[in-house]
Amino acid sequence: MDFALFSHIPWPEGRTPKGLYADLIEQAMAGEELGYAAIWLAEHHFTRYGLGASSLVLAGNIAARTARIRLGTAVLIPPLHNPVRLAEDTATLDVISDGRLDVGFGRGAAASEYVNFGVAHAESQARYRETIEMVESLWTTPNYTFQGQYYSVEGLNLAPTPLQQPHPPVYVAATRSVESLDFVANSGRRLIIGVVLDTADAIDLLQRYLELAKQAGNPAVAADVPVFRYCYVAETEEAAHRDAREALNWTLDVNTWRREFKVGSEVYQSLDEYRSRRTEFPPSYEYLATNRAFIGTPDQCAAQIQALHDAGVRYFGCNFAFGGLDNGKQLKSMELFAREVMPRFADAE
Repeated sequence: MDFALFSHIPWPEGRTPKGLYADLIEQAMAGEELGYAAIWLAEHHFTRYGLGASSLVLAGNIAARTARIRLGTAVLIPPLHNPVRLAEDTATLDVISDGRLDVGFGRGAAASEYVNFGVAHAESQARYRETIEMVESLWTTPNYTFQGQYYSVEGLNLAPTPLQQPHPPVYVAATRSVESLDFVANSGRRLIIGVVLDTADAIDLLQRYLELAKQAGNPAVAADVPVFRYCYVAETEEAAHRDAREALNWTLDVNTWRREFKVGSEVYQSLDEYRSRRTEFPPSYEYLATNRAFIGTPDQCAAQIQALHDAGVRYFGCNFAFGGLDNGKQLKSMELFAREVMPRFADAE
């Protein structure tokens, strides 16, 4: 069973982007030494929810400071990128990282991201499919010519092309949309499952994907499907929940708040003021801790992961970096997980 790290690089009040990026780099370097297979970074714009506006730049920094850990995007938002530029940037990153790039794509969710890029959200499904297909073709096809609904190129030769052949592994996020799941399974691409789904729904999604891919004649395997969960491990259950509660509540509150904005964002506004007037509430901490997060002692987290393994999960992604948890606590949790949880699944099939 493989284990990986994930971060959307939350920006809580009182912290600076420079400091948070430094923490991310330290976590990635520690993750490599601790045996995590990959670190996955999210793309978000104009929000404290996540500082991954230039996630490929951050991945390039991590590539320069590491040698083995894979670099994943979970996810890039194709409609917000020119496909030629995106193909160039990902190919360059694959080369400089010595072929360590995993490319995950998804449609995103916040309307303000689309508005501020001048892209109609109603076009997101068509744009994201066209961009993904163009990027893959640009990676692999000399003298590439294409006439699409939104983009066209003629006789284009990408330079450089990716180091991995035929190209980096491609992942596509899906949640509850049957259309998105069909797209992933029928196209032979890999599924990526984020923290927004309850664990039972994540397992159901994985199983449906594997069955749909099988029906479509694609050789999908569970080992290629990262399943991400909020994760925090401490020596005692009490300490784990004490440390995680405020950070997870911040994460859910900001994620709910940012979706209110069609213009502007919450960056320079007061979270306390929002909390005092809001009428829409995210799930409670207790609900998240039971249904979407793995929080507790190493034994408790290992039992939850064993249940995932029994249900078919073979790639577990840990989001230790939620809500501005102190970096020292994140690193300690990563180390405790690597030392006391991961070895129990070293020979699991």
